[in-house]
Amino acid sequence: MSAPQTARPRTVRVDLGSRSYDILIGRGLLETAGTEIASRLPGVRAAIITDETVAALHLRLLGESLDAVGIEHSAAIIPAGEASKSFTILEQVVDAVLAARLERGDIILALGGGVVGDLSGFAAGIIRRGMRFVQLPTTLLAQVDSSVGGKTGINTERGKNLVGLFHQPELVLADAGILDTLPPRDFNAGYAEVVKYGVLGDAEFYDWLEVNWRAIAAGWPEREIAIARSCEAKAATVAADERDEGSRALLNFGHTFGHALETALGYTDRLVHGEAVSIGMVLALEFSARMNLTSPDNARRVAAHLAEVGLPTRVQDIPGDLPDAQTLLHHIAQDKKVSRGKLTFILARDIGDTFVAKDVPASEVTAFLNEKLS
Repeated sequence: MSAPQTARPRTVRVDLGSRSYDILIGRGLLETAGTEIASRLPGVRAAIITDETVAALHLRLLGESLDAVGIEHSAAIIPAGEASKSFTILEQVVDAVLAARLERGDIILALGGGVVGDLSGFAAGIIRRGMRFVQLPTTLLAQVDSSVGGKTGINTERGKNLVGLFHQPELVLADAGILDTLPPRDFNAGYAEVVKYGVLGDAEFYDWLEVNWRAIAAGWPEREIAIARSCEAKAATVAADERDEGSRALLNFGHTFGHALETALGYTDRLVHGEAVSIGMVLALEFSARMNLTSPDNARRVAAHLAEVGLPTRVQDIPGDLPDAQTLLHHIAQDKKVSRGKLTFILARDIGDTFVAKDVPASEVTAFLNEKLS
């Protein structure tokens, strides 16, 4: 059965004064992207940045949409995967945009998941000292997380997203329909970020997810509701703390452990980002319980839900050899949330009640990781 069409997309506003922008959420938005862009940014030319997988599925449709309103465009296609968030691929993207002779007032269109969005946004921020760009996220993870808020960047061998800048998009078009093409593993990885919003600050939303997760995976209308609720939560947090100097750190719930795992495993397909966040959230809840901050029942409840969806919840769920506690602690110490060498974690008092914990003893973290890796 085909999903019913929504008459109008849902709109979430990211309120940042002169840098404010809309997130549009609905079906068929890729087909109308040209009209939406032309109405907001008349007269622009565009460079589309996408990856090989997304290009095969969606590049033609976007190109036709731009052609229909007379937006001249070129495309740069990069390899799919986390490894493309690198200096090497960044240089190739920058060169492609410059070769297309785009001017500062033109736009970059990021068509893809979080890798494409982060890389494209970073390129837009540095080319000609700052170009405009539009996010067209094609994964659930990107629609609810990386496409919103202006964080851009690339990875290095020393850690994830350690090189980048804040550069807000002009518009985000989250087409819920194109998520139908996602493999289940990729959809589930994005769902982990949806769960994050409930656990970190909205217990009612988390309760709703436990009941409706199958409908979200199936499509309309629960999918669009979940995307909108997630974007509303992120938009409010970004508006209050655009440059991640205070409350925005809460959005990193599960990410400190998760990023350390990703880095230790070399950003391979053994563990994709959303899966790392899934394991990281459970670890954060378990560590919170170890510190007598929350009930162990909360960790068990969230782990049970994530496992039911099909996500990994333990380090042992990762195939292959696992890093040891000291390796993970080394990568945690490189994390952007570390301040002057002191460990900072997002911990929980309850589902829907998290906080920034500073000066967490490294000895406690090491003992906890040794226990979880045994």
